[in-house]
Amino acid sequence: MPAPAPLLLPLAIWWWPLVLLLLPPLPLAQAQAASGDDAAGAVAAPTRTVLPHPVHISLKGAPLSHLLLDPETGHIYIGAVNSLYHLSPDLRLISSGKTGPRLDSPDCLPPIDAHDCTQAKETDNTNKILLLEEGGGERRLIVCGTVLQGICEKRSLGDVSKVLYRTDNPVDTQVLAGSRPSPPADSPPSAQNSAPAFSHEELGKLVVGSYSEFNNNFVSALHLDGHVYFLFSRRDVWGKREYRTYVSRLCAGGDPSFYSYVEAPLSCHGGYNLAQAASLGALRGAPTLFVAMAAGQASTPTPTSRSALCVYGMAELDSALRRAQLLCYTEEGRGAQGQEEAYIEYEVSSQCLRLPQNSLSEYPCGGEHTPSPIASAIPLSATPILTRNVQLTAVATATEAEHTIILLGDKKGQLLKVFLQSNSSGSLYETVMVDEDSPVNADLLLDASGQSAYVMTERRVTKVPVSQCGRHADCDSCLSARDPFCGWCVLEGRCTRKLECSRHARSNHWLWSYRPGSKCVTVENLSPAIQSREEQTQVTLTVAQLPSLSDEEPLSCSFGNLDDQPAVVMETSIVCQSPPPELLPPSLPGTDHVTLSVALMFGEVIISRGNITFYDCRAAGQLNQTSPCMACVGSLWPCHWCALDQLCTHRDSCQHQHIIYNMLAQELEPRGVDACPCIWAIRGSPLVPVGFDTQLVLLGRNLDLFEGEEEYECVVDIEGQVLTLPATVEKSNEPQTHTITCTAHQFEYSVGQLEYAAPIYLLRGSSQRIDSAPHLRLQLYNCAVGQSDCSQCPQRRAAPPPLITQIRPQSGPLEGGVLVTIWGSNLGQRFQDIQGGVTVAGVPCLPQPEAYLISTRIVCELQSSPKETLGPVTVTVGDSEPGQSEQTFTYQNPQLSGIVPSRGPVSGGTALTVQGTQLLTGQRSDLIAYIGLQPCYIVEEVNDTQLVCRTSPGNHTGEVQVRVLFGKAERILGDAVFQYTDDPTITDADPAESFLGGGRGIKVSGRNLDVVQQPMISVWAEPEEDTRMRKKRFAKLAAKNPSVPFNSSVPMKREPCTDVSFDQMTCATPRVPQRSKVMGVWFEMDNVKVDFASISGKPFTYHLDPILHPLNRDNPDAPYRFKPGGVLAVQGENLTLAMTRQEVVATLGLEECEMKTLDSTHLYCEPPENQPQSRDNSDSPPTLRVLMGKLEFDLGPVQYDSDALSPVPLAAQVGLAAGAAVVVLIVLVIILMYRRKSKQALRDYKKVLVQLETLEINVGDQCRKEFTDLMTEMMDLSSDVGGPGIPLLDYRTYAERVFFPGQRGAPLSQNLDLPDSRRQTVEQGLGQLNNLLNNRLFLIRFIHTLEAQQSFSQRDRGYVASLLTMALHDKLEYFTDVMKTLLSDLVQQYVDKNPKLMLRRTETVVEKMLTNWMSICLYSFLKEVAGEPLYMLYRAIKYQVDKGPVDVVTGKAKRTLNDSHLLREDIDYCSMTLTVLVKSGAEVQPCPVKVLDTDTITQVKDKILDQIYKGTPFSQRPAADSLDLEWRSGQAGHLTLSDDDVTAIIQGRWKRLNTLQHYKVPDGATVALIPRSQSSGHLGVSQIYQTGEKTPMLEGEEEEGLQQHEERERAKAIPEIYLTRLLSMKGTLQKFVDDVFVAILSTKRPPPIAVRFFFDFLDDMAEKHGIEDPETVHIWKTNSLPLRFWVNILKNPQFVFDVQVTDSVDAVLSVIAQTFIDSCTTSEHKVGRDSPVNKLLYAREIPRYKQLVERYYSDIHSAVSGCYQEMNSTLTELSGSFASEMNSLVALHELYKYINKYYDQIIMSLEEDAAGQKMQLAYRLQQVAALVENKVTDL
Repeated sequence: MPAPAPLLLPLAIWWWPLVLLLLPPLPLAQAQAASGDDAAGAVAAPTRTVLPHPVHISLKGAPLSHLLLDPETGHIYIGAVNSLYHLSPDLRLISSGKTGPRLDSPDCLPPIDAHDCTQAKETDNTNKILLLEEGGGERRLIVCGTVLQGICEKRSLGDVSKVLYRTDNPVDTQVLAGSRPSPPADSPPSAQNSAPAFSHEELGKLVVGSYSEFNNNFVSALHLDGHVYFLFSRRDVWGKREYRTYVSRLCAGGDPSFYSYVEAPLSCHGGYNLAQAASLGALRGAPTLFVAMAAGQASTPTPTSRSALCVYGMAELDSALRRAQLLCYTEEGRGAQGQEEAYIEYEVSSQCLRLPQNSLSEYPCGGEHTPSPIASAIPLSATPILTRNVQLTAVATATEAEHTIILLGDKKGQLLKVFLQSNSSGSLYETVMVDEDSPVNADLLLDASGQSAYVMTERRVTKVPVSQCGRHADCDSCLSARDPFCGWCVLEGRCTRKLECSRHARSNHWLWSYRPGSKCVTVENLSPAIQSREEQTQVTLTVAQLPSLSDEEPLSCSFGNLDDQPAVVMETSIVCQSPPPELLPPSLPGTDHVTLSVALMFGEVIISRGNITFYDCRAAGQLNQTSPCMACVGSLWPCHWCALDQLCTHRDSCQHQHIIYNMLAQELEPRGVDACPCIWAIRGSPLVPVGFDTQLVLLGRNLDLFEGEEEYECVVDIEGQVLTLPATVEKSNEPQTHTITCTAHQFEYSVGQLEYAAPIYLLRGSSQRIDSAPHLRLQLYNCAVGQSDCSQCPQRRAAPPPLITQIRPQSGPLEGGVLVTIWGSNLGQRFQDIQGGVTVAGVPCLPQPEAYLISTRIVCELQSSPKETLGPVTVTVGDSEPGQSEQTFTYQNPQLSGIVPSRGPVSGGTALTVQGTQLLTGQRSDLIAYIGLQPCYIVEEVNDTQLVCRTSPGNHTGEVQVRVLFGKAERILGDAVFQYTDDPTITDADPAESFLGGGRGIKVSGRNLDVVQQPMISVWAEPEEDTRMRKKRFAKLAAKNPSVPFNSSVPMKREPCTDVSFDQMTCATPRVPQRSKVMGVWFEMDNVKVDFASISGKPFTYHLDPILHPLNRDNPDAPYRFKPGGVLAVQGENLTLAMTRQEVVATLGLEECEMKTLDSTHLYCEPPENQPQSRDNSDSPPTLRVLMGKLEFDLGPVQYDSDALSPVPLAAQVGLAAGAAVVVLIVLVIILMYRRKSKQALRDYKKVLVQLETLEINVGDQCRKEFTDLMTEMMDLSSDVGGPGIPLLDYRTYAERVFFPGQRGAPLSQNLDLPDSRRQTVEQGLGQLNNLLNNRLFLIRFIHTLEAQQSFSQRDRGYVASLLTMALHDKLEYFTDVMKTLLSDLVQQYVDKNPKLMLRRTETVVEKMLTNWMSICLYSFLKEVAGEPLYMLYRAIKYQVDKGPVDVVTGKAKRTLNDSHLLREDIDYCSMTLTVLVKSGAEVQPCPVKVLDTDTITQVKDKILDQIYKGTPFSQRPAADSLDLEWRSGQAGHLTLSDDDVTAIIQGRWKRLNTLQHYKVPDGATVALIPRSQSSGHLGVSQIYQTGEKTPMLEGEEEEGLQQHEERERAKAIPEIYLTRLLSMKGTLQKFVDDVFVAILSTKRPPPIAVRFFFDFLDDMAEKHGIEDPETVHIWKTNSLPLRFWVNILKNPQFVFDVQVTDSVDAVLSVIAQTFIDSCTTSEHKVGRDSPVNKLLYAREIPRYKQLVERYYSDIHSAVSGCYQEMNSTLTELSGSFASEMNSLVALHELYKYINKYYDQIIMSLEEDAAGQKMQLAYRLQQVAALVENKVTDL
């Protein structure tokens, strides 16, 4: 299991007495006093065993966690979930106990009270520790689980339900596993009489630098020779950062301070890097570590199924560990060649030294002065002795007769038994299935006797025998099992362990399968092996590996079940007498021999066996009644046939003459079955009809043997009745052959079947049967059986006329040549009956004999006809009347008239339509079409006017004729030809992606695309489940038969391509079902198939369908209110995964909504100015419909806002008119009175009204145009962000800018500037200062003392806080703890005053610490989540600002959100494009850059650099001041432009900066940036004007100065005219502002852990101090996160990105940051006439943002708390990740300057504190001062 916390390693090592209890006994069995040879020979296949009746028990509480064996009693203890079990050795349940579930919560300390800990709930208790406590007093069971902070308890060994001791407080001293015996059970636990256990305060702790780097996964703990070893795996931090397995070692006693810790990596060749289980055993008598290793998945700690067993000698391991210790003690860790072989691990502040050479022998367990913890860089390597493809999970070892056997458990529930051979290779000899598919637990234990193994899986404990020698009944099965525990005890006749065989020490008495040449005692030869049962002889046995015996120990032979016969031993041969014939058992019926086992006996024990066969020749001759001679001489035994005696005998002579020898007698004649007299065949056909006189003639041979005139008879056996027919025998012309003629006879049989086989043979005399050939049968047949007509019955003489039921085909060509098939009955009894009797439409038709079926079918070939005609088919059979068909047959003349298309690719596949008349002539099988010489395969049903065929591939391009064969009649299309053209080729297809809905147009380019009738695009898509199942089935099939290919039925979707021309076509992608996997996409062009991936080298990709949300998401059916002149914005998802703006079609009603912009989440289209008509021409509002390929989205109705006034009642009109008349009269009087004074003002006012009206009309158009342009630019930027990436600062620079904003030479970038003579001393002092800062009391007193000093300024507070952050960056958990303590003090201060003011400003050290802490914790959130939208906002602002004129001196801009930075003057400017020559390597390439003619030369250079170095971090670009801008015209016209030169215009005391307008640079001019020469002017704006007034942007020439000044004055009098620019800018940037705010405040993803942690802390503080006002807590959260961090980031993007923030961009960011702050306040957002313009701009959005903030705070508050442990883990990881970036020595030195400044006050404060006096903090600070600057102290 993975380590749950980074401190498990040190805790486990410190707690070594408990570890000793954890360790299994070392199975170093003493060598048996026996002689045993090492194994050798071939490795046999392992035996797979399923336990027939396993001893097992299934238990509740899965998964079972731990298994413990009591060595004294053999009892078993099981730890599970919520349960404990106590079992007997044979797995009977003795007792059980409950351990859970318990009321618990990880956030509460025990004891748990439901009233105090409301979040507590019933929690399962998983057993984690199960130990046996031994020592003085009663033996007890120690049980620890996962609930109640891991509290342990003691239970009775006899009854596990009985709890002997339990504490409710996890920090109480517990009497559990101390190094001294525990007190009696009835005495209370105390620190005086017991060793501490489970008390974290009193355990040592190895400080690990990074939790993520040193998250050790412990596997096993082992004890050997005074040392404790830990086996674990973790990442190799200093090497390749791959996961490796390590072994660490500690002295088992006398090392409470961890000084002896040393570790070394283990290497198992083959990539097996993760230890899974281990066991300490013995190999050839030496202690050895057996480790089950697994190959890790890539660079992760996840094991794969690839596993191996590796073996490491403990002597070699100890040697490697001692060498690492020695090198680190005496050689600074360096080897003989100077390479690093040992080092200090775990980022501990120690280092390898050069101590005296005897240091290791003097301090074998280390000391205070020795370095630790030590790690070896040299791995201990091993080669796997066994590899598996199933993950190994458990290891145990056993020793038998000086040999090592390993038991392995695996993930599939199998127990593997492996024998370790002498060549160190492992031989798997047996696999036992214990619990299928349930992993074997690592607790794999052997019982005390070593006879059985206890195997635990998830739900079951099984007792598995280590060996089962007794189940092998014979020697062969005993040795073939290859069980190293077992051997064959020869004279005892059983399979035993070696020591169980009494004579195992004597040669050939105990046979072992692994001994070279070892095999069972075998009868190698038995002579004779066969003999006649009628004889008795001596039998000789030749025996291999016969065990030695004394003379007094006789052997005997046993034949079957007969009595034993004495045996005579003659060297390696043994002679016995065979049994008498009368005692032999008879042969079984149907056999001719009996085989008896010949057993070599030692007393009652069978030593070996052989077989002897006794054959019976008489029985051999009787095995075949039809051919006894053949059976006799053809048998396997030496049997011969006496022909005249009709006897089969083993003797080689007969009483009478004529013996036929067995075929085995090679030298004797006659011999074999060919010499036997026999009937071997029937002359002619064996088919004989019933009811006719038939004479049979038989063929015989070797009948010359018989002498005399004996009569012969033919015998036929019909249905059990023997029919005897006299016969005559005549000699044939051929030698030794005869013919036997039987008397004629009418045969009959009664069974109802067409044929009957009757045996036939020949008799000589009355009883001598002549052999007949096997299977010689007379085949009788009766044609009348089963016939519907009588035409097949030869008995009938007259048959009715033929009946024709069907003819096919019913037409044929004039030339004939097609086959006509006629079906019917009575169509003749034989072919000759109908030959010449068939006509078709009056024309003879030639019957085909091979297709004729008696009486039922005639097939004839159609003959030619001179003309088209029709008529019936007639059939005449013999003399009967002709039969005529009711169907008519037509002779017709088919003709071809044309083809479509006239061309196709040479690869074929074209669907060719052949047109004509009477094409359906003959059968379809008679029709064959050809294109030239190539067949054209007919693919559809043919009709009279056309047939469709698919062309074959042609041999070459060109024109070929089309012809069709109708049988043998050929028709050629004369006036039209088909042209084979070059195959179509595809050179490009774009785009390469679509969405599942399909319909996206793929533009295809190529050649000859139009030669194909219908090009198609095809997709092979399968449901994901089907794909997995098919692959799974294929995998199983392939495992059984590797040659089976993966061939699935391909479910395809096709779509035709359109707009096909010679070189282009468009193919719409097919629709693919959801949750399908696309296996392939290709183009089909007849037989030409082009895979999409082969075109451009990349496969076609299908994405998820885009999603568009309705315009009115709250009420989709309600009309969306739209103000004319704007754009419709539609939100969605996945919009640009496989779609571009140009492909989207949007319509509003019957008119188009012009697409403007499309990004991944938004669609913008511009509808018509006037509301269109709805699609159904009704009065309802038109609906917005968007088409994306085949997907259609109906997004709801749109209602245009109308400015028309509602009708006014007549009475109201009269009243209004009267009132208006009075008002007008009064106004006229006033105007007459003041007309002279207000005349000028009125004119100005009218101008303003006109301007306002014009601006109001144009602002909408301007916003729409600006937003569209911006979105186009930002889409380009999005691709840039995906390419070069966002220029994020590295962590060091980020921290420097946040910790020390605006400071140059910050401590992060400094080095410690000290003379070499003082450096070591000062660094030692700073190290001690670092130790002091890690003392909580000192640090808090230090901070409070500094803050109490009046000269300690606010800047000093922030500086000290950042220095502390740097110094403690490697201990962020401690830093956080101190910060919480200081914040608690701060809360106490403000609670007494005004709590709402807390954290509003940075007035204390802790507030700046909080800022820094948030910056550290949220860095990854910035990188992964908020960084991209923030960067996009910055780029959008910069792009918009740069599009308008910007005053280079004041920073005011025409395009801004900040009214104070708004350029209010009307500046005439125009945009222009410069062609900039950019040098790229050896080439010069033009690059267009957009600028303004009013831009100064420096502004132009900045814009050029922005374009050229787009995507490059700002710090890596050249500075604009280092380059000159050169205007080039022609070849020689080069002019260097600058802001200030002799041509600059001076207007009074104002001096104008030069612009492009000043130099009259035209649009499209060519410029270049060149390095600035020494003579060039290099004064910047600030240098030019540092003595005079700064120059604002001016317009016009000097002579127009007065007029321009007056106009400017009038403009300043009414500045509101220009405020619409703010609205335009705000509308353009709105999307990007929303994206940033949503990214920061989104609740869709979990908030950063630091935010949740700190907000929980603030909630706790409020609860602690009784603050119930939610507004106060809301303000605290706002001040700590949005105000303290996010506003800082929003206003200063240069803190996060490597960019330049100009004044004009900064002004816009300030407004957005203020809006963010306004959104986080709880006060109601009221705006009025006097409200700042900034608040007015976002008046509508702020309430929406407030809802985001409130939801964000609420979701964090309502989320489940308890993130403290996760926060600590995160802080530990951050400490290790970024600690190396911090310059801690410089930070400590800077902090010391403040200590030195306030030295006396700090010393006094420390001495006043009682706890500080006990810790001697003042004294330790004086030591620091003495070291750092030789300060004279009281030391």
